[in-house]
Amino acid sequence: MPMILFLPSLLVLLLDQALLQVAPILTAQAFPMQVNIDSSVLRSIQVPNTPSSSSSSSSSNPSSQLIGAIDQGTSSTRFLVFTPRGQIAASAQLELRQIYDPEHEGWHEHSPEELWENTLACMNAVGDAFRTEGLLAGHDPLPPPRLAAIGITNQRETTLAWNRATGEPYHNAIVWDDTRTHDVVKSILSSSSDSESFFRSKTGLPIATYFAGSKVKWLLDHVPSLREDVRDPEKRREVCFGTVDSWLLWKLTRGRTFATDVSNASRWLFMDLKTCRFEEELVDRICSPHDVPLECIPEIRPSSGAFGSVDSTCGLKSNDELFRDVPLSGVLGDQQAALFGQTAFHPGEAKNTYGTGLFLMMNTGTQPVPSAHGLLTTVAYRLGRDGDVVYALEGSVSHSGSTLRWLRDQLGLISSAADSETYASETSHNQGLYLVPAFSGLFSPHWNDR
Repeated sequence: MPMILFLPSLLVLLLDQALLQVAPILTAQAFPMQVNIDSSVLRSIQVPNTPSSSSSSSSSNPSSQLIGAIDQGTSSTRFLVFTPRGQIAASAQLELRQIYDPEHEGWHEHSPEELWENTLACMNAVGDAFRTEGLLAGHDPLPPPRLAAIGITNQRETTLAWNRATGEPYHNAIVWDDTRTHDVVKSILSSSSDSESFFRSKTGLPIATYFAGSKVKWLLDHVPSLREDVRDPEKRREVCFGTVDSWLLWKLTRGRTFATDVSNASRWLFMDLKTCRFEEELVDRICSPHDVPLECIPEIRPSSGAFGSVDSTCGLKSNDELFRDVPLSGVLGDQQAALFGQTAFHPGEAKNTYGTGLFLMMNTGTQPVPSAHGLLTTVAYRLGRDGDVVYALEGSVSHSGSTLRWLRDQLGLISSAADSETYASETSHNQGLYLVPAFSGLFSPHWNDR
C-alpha cells in the first residue's frame, strides 16, 4: 500500500521520535539556475524618450520604478524584479547547498561564500536576461530599465561571524534549525533559576537552540581564531556577528553597512522587545564567560529605510546599469515579509506559510503580547524611524517542505516534491500512520530540541 506522510501542523499528534533517527547527512542535490523574464511586462511599462520625459525626474518614468527583491531562504536563493503594479517582470532562482555533518547529528550549515555567490549569480542572471532581451541597450524610443530600490528578505536566525578587515568568515553559517547548541541552552537555563522567565519577559523568546544568540555562544566556544580576536582589545573591533541579512548588506555595500532590521534583531535573544535595542545584560547572560561588545553586533534599523546602496565593485557585472548605486531600502525576516506581503496590517490578521518550515504569524498591533502557550512574541516590522513598531505572535514548526527534500534526497522515496501529491492522491486512507519530522526537535509549543 502506498504510504501517506502528513506534514506537521500546530495540532499534529506526537509520534515516538525513534521513528525519526534516520536524519539527513548528505548535501542536497542541486537544480540548475532557473531564470524567467516577461519582456512584454517590461516593455509595457517603458515610455518613449521624448523631450518632456527626458527632462523629467526618474520618478516619472515607470521603468525606473522597478523594485528588486533578494530572497535568501534556507532552500534557495532568488532575485526578483517587480513592476510598480506588483507584477513579476523577471526572476532567477538557485538551490542552496545544505551541509550536514555525518559525525554530528542535528548539525546544519551553509557556506557564507555560497550565500553571497548565489545572490550575485541570481542578480547577474536577471541582468543578463534583460540584456538578451535588448532591454538594457537604451536605444530610443525605449530607455533602459532601472531599479528604484532593492529589498532583502532572509532566513532569520541563521548566524555567522566574519572579519571586517579580511572579509573572511570564521566558520560556516549555522542554520536556524541546527541543534548543536543544546548544551549551550542547558547551561544558560541552569545558570539561574529565573533564566527562562527573564528572557521570555525581555525578549519574547524561550531559551532555545533556534535563536541566534546561542549560536554566537557556540561559535565563541568552538572557533579559536574568533575567540582570540574577540578577546584582543584591538582585533575585536574587526569582528562581526550577523544573520544572513547583515552579511548580504555588508557584501553589497562593500563593508559600509553593518546593520540588521528590527524583525531580524528580535530573533537573537539579545534585543529588548520594548526598546528594540540590543542590551549588554542579555548578551552577557547568553555569551558568558565571553565578553562580546555591542560593536560586534549589527546596528538595528527600521525594516523600511536607508541601508546604503549597492557598490558598483561588489561583484556584480561592471557594465550593468540595472544595479549601479541602487538604494537598499528594506529588510525583513522571511516570515515577517510573508505577513506583510499578505497585507496582514491590522491586529488579529494572520498568515500561515509552508516553506522549508511552517510558520503561523498573527499581527498583534503596537504592543507586544506575551504568550502563555508556547508561542513566540516577536517584532513584525517597523516602517521608518518615525513609524510604530508592530508586533506579532508566532507558532513555528521546523520542518515542512524540507521533509519532502529529505524524502527525495536521503530516502529516495520520491524523485520530486510533486510526487508526494501523486502518491497521496492514490491512497484513500493513511492507515493510521503519521510522521512528525522532528529533525530539529519540536518547536511551538514544546520547545524541545531532543
